[in-house]
Amino acid sequence: MAATVTLTGGSPAKFQGSMLAIPLGENPEIAGALTEVDTQLGGSIKRSIDSRFFRGARDEVFFVSGSSQGAARVALVGMGKISDRAGSLRRAAAIAARQAMKLGGGDLGFYVDGEDAREIEAATVGILAGSWEYKDLKTPPPETEQRQPLATATIIGNDTDAARSALSSGESIGAGQALARTLAMMPGNLCTPDYLAETAREIAERHGMKITVLGRTEMEQEGMGSFLCVAQGTPQDPKLIALEYAGGTPGAKPVTLVGKGLCFDSGGISIKPAPGMEDMKFDMCGAAGVLGAMESIARMRLPVNVVGLVGSTTNMPSGTAVNPGDVVKSHLGKYIEVINTDAEGRLVLADVLSYARKFDPAVVVDAATLTGACVIALGHTATGVFSADEELIAEVIAAGKRAGEPGWSMPLWDEYRDLIKSDVADIKNTGGRAAGAITAAMFLKEFTETYPWIHLDVAGTAYSEADLVALPKGPTGVPTGTFIEFVRGRVS
Repeated sequence: MAATVTLTGGSPAKFQGSMLAIPLGENPEIAGALTEVDTQLGGSIKRSIDSRFFRGARDEVFFVSGSSQGAARVALVGMGKISDRAGSLRRAAAIAARQAMKLGGGDLGFYVDGEDAREIEAATVGILAGSWEYKDLKTPPPETEQRQPLATATIIGNDTDAARSALSSGESIGAGQALARTLAMMPGNLCTPDYLAETAREIAERHGMKITVLGRTEMEQEGMGSFLCVAQGTPQDPKLIALEYAGGTPGAKPVTLVGKGLCFDSGGISIKPAPGMEDMKFDMCGAAGVLGAMESIARMRLPVNVVGLVGSTTNMPSGTAVNPGDVVKSHLGKYIEVINTDAEGRLVLADVLSYARKFDPAVVVDAATLTGACVIALGHTATGVFSADEELIAEVIAAGKRAGEPGWSMPLWDEYRDLIKSDVADIKNTGGRAAGAITAAMFLKEFTETYPWIHLDVAGTAYSEADLVALPKGPTGVPTGTFIEFVRGRVS
């Protein structure tokens, strides 16, 4: 269960919970309200700084024993050299929440020294991210070994109407990211295409959205041969999910978010190597990002029309699976030669992107754990951003920066189109190892000619195989934040 976050004004010295977290930048100084806390602690904070025991380096955590008049313990959390204060506070808050979870005190105070309401939102998002955990499938330890989870967090800051509104927005964003991370963390035998569809229905029911779910039969009627060729090797019913949020002017073109939802990807006949294949449950993080973003957007009641589209199935080898060399007809009518059945995400997205035309979108943003090539190019730090529209690229990268999900523009030049030419069909689904992330995006571009479009390759950023300090090993929530900030940026 997520922590409950509240806001209060006044001095941090008055907080009497189990842990008070104080975020500080590089080479910090004690001033203002922190002077009262330091006096309460007998000058131990200043001594720790003067002796260089604590330097305010990024992610540094230093504990000081509390006092009977205030918090039981005080954690100094380093933010390093600050260029984006809201982003630094979000990260520090996540680290503080994770520390509070480890200590098991049950509550946390987090001090925000400033009047910018965005910092309250950032701290809220960070606290909720740091307090998230997935324990649904773990047997609880003996009662004597259990630690109290972080149940309540108090942000100590400037208590104004704007700050309270920011707190509410932060709670909405945190809820969407938690949903996305939970869906991603679930094993593939539980988070199935049916489960994603039921989750979407629950979101639609709570927020008054229109929902459409197509199964195998309906997709056959639509002529979605590209999507269905991926699904033909599995007995699970594939799902194309469309959520429609009507928060804007009636009839206004919607912002459309598209997510790849491969609940498990074995590679099909072009089967993946066994080591690490268990992580292919994360191949639905694009879909999880769409559902999480739709949850947040509806909670914030943003005055804009938004459509969320998810294409979900599993990619399995079987006697009915699609074979390398097969040719299929897409929803758009183009014929595709399937060179590699492990390049399946683009086959699913091709028909979803074609289906998106039904909504006459103002813009389409798709996200997918699409290529290992993007991980080779950008590592696990930046999301690959692909579009021929420079203004749209700048808009998406700015949204990702606000969300703490950095992106980097990659080329999408016409010259790369030659790499996906087929001898027997209109195009083939892979151009080989060279420029693999780019040719995957070029393939998607073939199905987006009637509307502005941009593609996010989140293969390196949607989940982590190592602890990230602010977040544990596992799903990061990317691209949920980018989706949310992009839509917020479209509010006129």
